[in-house]
Amino acid sequence: MMNYLPQTDKKMNAEILTRTEKDLLGFREVPNQFYFGIQTLRAIENFNLSSNKIEQFPNIIKSLAMVKLACAQANNQLGKLDNIKLEAIKYASEQLVNGSFHEQFPIDMIQGGAGTSTNMNANEVIANIGLEYLNHKKGEYQYLHPNNDVNMSQSTNDVYPTAIRLGLLFSLDDLNKPFEDIIASLRAKGQEFSHILKMGRTQLQDAVPMTLGQELHAFAATLEKDLAQINSIAPNTLNYMNLGGTAIGTGINTEYRYTQLAIQALSEISQKNIQSAPDLIEATSDMGDFVLLSGLLKRTATKLSKIANDLRLLSSGPRTGINEINLEARQPGSSIMPGKVNPVIPEALNLVCFQIIANDLAVTLAAEAGQLQLNAMEPLIAFKLFESIELLSRALVMFRTKCIDTVTANAEHCKAQVENSIGIVTALNPYLGYETTTRIAKTANESGLSVLSLIREEQLLSDEVIAEILAIDNMVKPKNAA
Repeated sequence: MMNYLPQTDKKMNAEILTRTEKDLLGFREVPNQFYFGIQTLRAIENFNLSSNKIEQFPNIIKSLAMVKLACAQANNQLGKLDNIKLEAIKYASEQLVNGSFHEQFPIDMIQGGAGTSTNMNANEVIANIGLEYLNHKKGEYQYLHPNNDVNMSQSTNDVYPTAIRLGLLFSLDDLNKPFEDIIASLRAKGQEFSHILKMGRTQLQDAVPMTLGQELHAFAATLEKDLAQINSIAPNTLNYMNLGGTAIGTGINTEYRYTQLAIQALSEISQKNIQSAPDLIEATSDMGDFVLLSGLLKRTATKLSKIANDLRLLSSGPRTGINEINLEARQPGSSIMPGKVNPVIPEALNLVCFQIIANDLAVTLAAEAGQLQLNAMEPLIAFKLFESIELLSRALVMFRTKCIDTVTANAEHCKAQVENSIGIVTALNPYLGYETTTRIAKTANESGLSVLSLIREEQLLSDEVIAEILAIDNMVKPKNAA
């Protein structure tokens, strides 16, 4: 981790140059190599809570830069910001959008102040990049000021939520490909295993036959529903920003048409269909949209964890478990038991899902804790949402490439289990009646003999009829009408 305080270069026996900056609380020396200023320095000292810093979430920085540029363009159109300052802000913002200077955002994601530290971090970095672009030194704020110019017509309370919403839109875009890829992989495996008959199970007990392909296809279908739900949240909720509301949504310190111009500029810069929230006061204080998104991520995590559990069960054994599928061996499974291989990839997916589910609780509590016209807990909401999306994206790639794509089936074992199962007696109901099939099932359970052997022994059905009943098409879907 960087040391952000003045140091002495022992080799050269010379003090690293600093610049003096001033804020409400007084003066501080800021190491001159940094583009952030005094308020960021205070935040670094105050909030050393986690290992998660803003610099680790590029979509937040990118979105902050876009918001600052949009606001600068609006102020320029209104005649409040001159062309030279606009050009400097534009240059600095574009640097951030392109991925430069992200190391200048070292503040902890968990921070007090409703995001003020993050907003000021952006203001200071953009101002100092812009100053150098104008051939001035860092800290010469008389030529480009973090508050007066970069933050003109803005408050943390509209900039921060707007940047978070926009950043989430970008992160959800990034999530789409791994989501679509794993759905496609599950569907491909469903097709590959469409001919393999196996036992379906309810309450961990033998039920009725199905194909292994149907099982995998159902996984794809349930994730497909989740992806559609997550993608629907953008146009319906996240696209509506409170930019222009400033402190509490009333738009204090802005000029007529500013909100319209800023929203329009942000939409063009981001290439997103950005809209102004219908009620800026409501949009400034309410976190409901974030709770909705978090809930959808939790829903996906719940489903994925269930899928991981199912695959672990289906691969269990291998000698004494269900053993219908084989998961690729990824690493030795025990320090004491030779030959043991564990389902580490589904297990890792479980852990990710548990974290996402836990993050949803944090988001919920933080959203509820807002008071009156502002929710000061928004930094935690932002942190957990971005963390959940990133975890989910990485986990989907891991699960697809290291588990789904490489899974194989034990077809003969699946067939043998079907033939030896009591569950196939259900398919015989239409031919033998419930009382007879119940008797056959009871006898099979008590004797250990198979249902089919008892049917043949009593000559209840011919081999031809049995073969027709056990045909895959007849076992796993409704029959066609005669």
